[in-house]
Amino acid sequence: MQRRSFLRTVGTGGAALAAGAPNLAAAAPPPLKITRVRFYHNPNSPLHFNQSFHIVTVETDQGLTGIGEGGSPDTVRQCAAMIIGENPFRTDRLWQMMFRGYFYPAGREKLDALGAIDLALWDIKGKALGVPVYELLGGLARDHVECYATGFPRQGSLRDTARACIEAGFRAFRHATADPATGRPFNSHQAVRQTYEDCVAIREGVGKDGDWALDYHTRFDFPDAVRLSTLIEPLEPYFAEDLIRSENPEVYRQLRGHVKVPIAVGEQFGSKWDINRLIERQWIDYARVTLPNVGGITEYMKIQALAETHYVGLIPHFTGPVSEAALVHACGVFSGPVMMEMLGGGPRPADWPHLPECYDFHQGKMWPNGRPGLGVTLDTRPLQLVLEVTERVRPIPIFERPDGSITNW
Repeated sequence: MQRRSFLRTVGTGGAALAAGAPNLAAAAPPPLKITRVRFYHNPNSPLHFNQSFHIVTVETDQGLTGIGEGGSPDTVRQCAAMIIGENPFRTDRLWQMMFRGYFYPAGREKLDALGAIDLALWDIKGKALGVPVYELLGGLARDHVECYATGFPRQGSLRDTARACIEAGFRAFRHATADPATGRPFNSHQAVRQTYEDCVAIREGVGKDGDWALDYHTRFDFPDAVRLSTLIEPLEPYFAEDLIRSENPEVYRQLRGHVKVPIAVGEQFGSKWDINRLIERQWIDYARVTLPNVGGITEYMKIQALAETHYVGLIPHFTGPVSEAALVHACGVFSGPVMMEMLGGGPRPADWPHLPECYDFHQGKMWPNGRPGLGVTLDTRPLQLVLEVTERVRPIPIFERPDGSITNW
């Protein structure tokens, strides 16, 4: 059954409801099956493959194709082979299968591939039902999603650049800690002093009604991270990001007692088990976890529930254009504070000729649209097809509880 005839069936069910005779069966999703997963190499993708702009498509036997982004050929191959022949609507079940189906839980690199497939599955679901994904996640809680700018185009001085960023409609101007001179070692004490001077200029540039943020890039040791945070506190940053190395989240238990600026962490994290303690113990104020890195929309919504429960906001990291489009759907339904990252002064469509339609950005903000699914259209001609998966592979048995839910082998 194609999408058009499926929607006609739903319409018939609506008429029956109006007549007082509900026809719930008519509104049931079509019985789709996954037939093929493809991986396309994007020449404009960054080299670090756990934050790639490569394209993943999931095809069904009813002609619907979902679009995702992320991963590498090897990691996508393993995840994709687990779900051939399955119903793409069962997103959480498929997530569990891909995450646990090789016995060892997926690490952060494989989660990126899993997330790419998960985005495509949600895209299929929205297209099949003829609605944007945000309608399937609870409906919009906001009219638009505010953004902050990373790498806003230079406008003379740092002060003038920050002012221009706010005047362009962005909620906040983001800066990074001072880099060493070319060929010189990183002297953290000098970097703290220079960064503080930069932040003074930025605060003057954004003005009393503007906001700004600072990325520490995990490059400081504990004492210098505390010292810099103390210096910039009177300048009222919206958030301070990745104050210290990310390998041991427990360090934020000690850091929180020394730092009063709002803390944003999670850019380098994966699933909810990477960040749950930081959220639950309120060692951070904003979660920087993002799509597809956490494992897609299915997992991101669970992290959102944790964040809302503990009054933690969302400031997801920018990974790629399809993922950014997906974030508008996921963040658009969140009731707490949200601010998305935008690179430069806004999108440059010439950088992704394979996406005739992607996200809607203007006036420094991301705007939801009514296009079905993720609202992304794909032209594969600028891309290179490097992988097709059509056969199912189950390396270990899939055990199910009596109710049919998945448990470990």
